[in-house]
Amino acid sequence: MKIKILALLVALAALTSCGDAGKHVNEGNCCGCSTEVKEVLPVTGTFINLPYQDVRNKYTNPQFIDHTDPQLWAAKVEEMHKMGMEYLVFMSVANEQRAYYPSKLMDWHYPSWRQSPVDAVMDAAAKYGMKVFMSTGWAKDQDDNLRDPKIKGRQIEMMTELAGLYGDHPAMYGWYLPVEDCFGPVLTDYAVEAVNALTARARELTPSAKIMISPYGIFNSNFDDPRYEQQIARLTVDIIAYQDEIGCVRETYPLTRLRENWKKLRAIHDKTGIQMWANCESFAWEKGTNDRSSALIPAPYSRLLSQQAAATAGGAEKIISFMFCGIFEDPSSPYQLGQPYWSGEAWKGYMSWLGGDRYWKLAEASILGKLGTAATEDVNDPRWKQYKPGTYEIVIDLDGKEEVNEVLVRMLNCHKDGIIPPSKLFLFSSNDGDKWSLEQIKDSPACPNTNHDAFIDFVLFDDVGAEARYLKVAFTAEQKVFLDEILVNP
Repeated sequence: MKIKILALLVALAALTSCGDAGKHVNEGNCCGCSTEVKEVLPVTGTFINLPYQDVRNKYTNPQFIDHTDPQLWAAKVEEMHKMGMEYLVFMSVANEQRAYYPSKLMDWHYPSWRQSPVDAVMDAAAKYGMKVFMSTGWAKDQDDNLRDPKIKGRQIEMMTELAGLYGDHPAMYGWYLPVEDCFGPVLTDYAVEAVNALTARARELTPSAKIMISPYGIFNSNFDDPRYEQQIARLTVDIIAYQDEIGCVRETYPLTRLRENWKKLRAIHDKTGIQMWANCESFAWEKGTNDRSSALIPAPYSRLLSQQAAATAGGAEKIISFMFCGIFEDPSSPYQLGQPYWSGEAWKGYMSWLGGDRYWKLAEASILGKLGTAATEDVNDPRWKQYKPGTYEIVIDLDGKEEVNEVLVRMLNCHKDGIIPPSKLFLFSSNDGDKWSLEQIKDSPACPNTNHDAFIDFVLFDDVGAEARYLKVAFTAEQKVFLDEILVNP
């Protein structure tokens, strides 16, 4: 059923109806849209960052908090359990020749009279039935280079010592090898050999333990080169948790190509027998990107939801994150890590989605393409309708009086290109197109951590409860506004 649209000041494309799917303003008829996409996977693992490294850890390991306190880590593990985490991954268990576990190889990074941070995490994880990947680093510091025989040798020594201490611990699930080599354009022979050397020793010490690496380089991987698949097949690990590189913003609009890259990786992993996990980067940057003088801060949850959706649709078996602990933070925690206020807001968003909140489930369905042929996060996608600064009214003719309960508006959020959702949206209804009733006013989502990103934001008018023939969505664009869909009763 084609329905007429009256647009004051700006015209949109045709309104179409797909039966129970509801009505929406978009680029075309989505009655043939696929409904085979799975529900989005939750984040079921997080990295644990023990040592304070540099300014990037300003909020995750604040210097005024004793991050060797075992009570802190017991509390954090409990919080992660409540968030549905199954896996915990130690980024490192030593730094600058000092250990966060009772080592005989090096001095300790914590007072000898109390429980070590590693023991605290392991014991709390066992209490809640969680699974821990033990790290083999750092032999020296975060810049460990396995091309250095001393570094490689020390990591193997640490692995041997850690296996003796925790190999039989009920929370010990596997090893994380902190070998963040770049997989693009093709993984080097040296990287394969370095990983396999550590893996061989891990198999000797703990035969049943899973072995995971978490490399970067999806953005510049040459998937068409036969050597790409060949090099992955040579690895003797169980799991590759690819960094999705959205937080690091390796490309101008990284989400658009990531979806295809996940599918290409899935096809490769179907042949290798190695599990493909996604390591979704939940962070943004306080200042410059990929800069050690810039702190990690939480991304708005709407961005992370798109990352989860991309990984799910691309065939990832699990989603873990660098990281939730210290980025998405329970505001009621007795140990407040994370960026003040906004870490709590990110946590609220994720937990609302996890709990089945209607707003977030509609956002998820839209991102997955279940509600329409929506635009991507690329500002050059022709499906975006562009509004210059000014005041706009979009009038929708429903071709007859209907009960309206929900109206969902999709907008692009791309501050770096000056594209910002309007601060407020107004919903009006009318039976004659002349006299209008104001139904609701909604604020757009607002978060300051958007200087490097391009992602989709939503406004939901819910519980409208109006019977009307006409609807009007009005807003003032203070800067450029990009809008692609208005969904009525989605």
